[in-house]
Amino acid sequence: MSGSTAQPSLKRQVGLWSAIAVVIGTTIGSGIFRSPAGIAEKLPGPLPMGAVWVMGGLLALCGALSLAEIASAYPRTGGIYAFVKEGFGNLPAFMFGWAEVSVIRASSVGAIAITFAEYFLRAIGIDPSVDPNHQYAKYIAAAAIFAMGLVNVLGVRWGTLVLNLTTIAKYGGLLFIVMLAFALGLPQTGGANFTPAAPPGSFSVSMFGLALVSVLWAYDGWADLSYTAGEVKDPERNMPRALIGGTIAIIVIYLLANLAYLSVLSVTEISQSRLVAADVANKLMGQAGVTFVGVTVMLSTFGTLTGSLFTSPRIFFAMAEDGLFFKFVAKVHPKYHTPHVAIWINVVLAIVFVLFLTFEQLAEAFVTAIVPFYALSVAALFVFRKRPEYKPAFRTPGYPFVPLLFVVSTIYLLANGLIDASSRTLTATALGMILLGIPVYYLTVGRNQGVSKA
Repeated sequence: MSGSTAQPSLKRQVGLWSAIAVVIGTTIGSGIFRSPAGIAEKLPGPLPMGAVWVMGGLLALCGALSLAEIASAYPRTGGIYAFVKEGFGNLPAFMFGWAEVSVIRASSVGAIAITFAEYFLRAIGIDPSVDPNHQYAKYIAAAAIFAMGLVNVLGVRWGTLVLNLTTIAKYGGLLFIVMLAFALGLPQTGGANFTPAAPPGSFSVSMFGLALVSVLWAYDGWADLSYTAGEVKDPERNMPRALIGGTIAIIVIYLLANLAYLSVLSVTEISQSRLVAADVANKLMGQAGVTFVGVTVMLSTFGTLTGSLFTSPRIFFAMAEDGLFFKFVAKVHPKYHTPHVAIWINVVLAIVFVLFLTFEQLAEAFVTAIVPFYALSVAALFVFRKRPEYKPAFRTPGYPFVPLLFVVSTIYLLANGLIDASSRTLTATALGMILLGIPVYYLTVGRNQGVSKA
């Protein structure tokens, strides 16, 4: 590029409502429709089931309150990456980017795309669990990833438009299911599925921890807006509003959805239901209800896929700008003002993951790998509060207890994952991939930059 031509940059084009849509749209995906079965199997009682969803929501809110303060002081593209780099230096920031590239983002996008593809096949009358249909679902998922990558390359407005529309559709669809269950299902069951609240054997510390991992998969997305902080209008005000408002809206609809499921199905029935919302609708409305839920889930996962491919490439973009990734990744499209190279890298990796791994492998690997960096970004708040030049526009209520609760809960989750035999291998593998980022750092960018702070 000639010296007289300015390098195009990302623009602040995302308003408050679009920012809220990013939070809700990237969070409500497949989790609320697929996670309840596994949770009911681990905690077979209405009270333990409800408690783990409340705990997951509380942790998400603690994280959102903490990041809202940091984002109001450092509204930079890259979000968690930028916060970790600002607080702890280059090496931890690189490790987050390495984990995003090697495990986190491709796993997340792949799991969402597979769910979309499965419900697409069901909507046209094809069973995705039967071969070769199962393989067809992977191809459809790959095509969906490519299509949404293209939408996000073509401009921020196109990406946020799709996200806004699908967010309204998915939230409205869940509300309709909730109202239907309360109006028709609850009078039929008389609330019998809520008793006994905590039958013998329905709770253990280990199972609660494993169930919480599934809940956090459903809640994940509350932090994704921070990745696009460099493109949010008036970020000092809008970032806290969107992070907190969007997270509260998610907690409310998730708790209502679980109460609605129990209004129609017993705990045992939920534990055996891979598509609990469809089974609820089938009991209340028959096949028409199943079709409605199928379309809702398709819109839900489609919107989440759009949001994830909108937010996550900004991490790679920010790393490249800082010299912690290949410089060409920081290129901005001259016409559409989007980080097109970073988007296509994300698309290619996600397609590879979706073609070779299952939904369960993708979802579990994602949660295990992302949680330590959520904790690290929240812990950065303690570092920032000690700096005299730190002037956030918003301050976390309940400090230091709110961020401390989040960090301690994260340590518990990881320890529980390593102790429990059923999750030990996956947890250790994911953590091992993260730690592999240390030698990779010193063999590449770290040789020139060391571990100095930004």
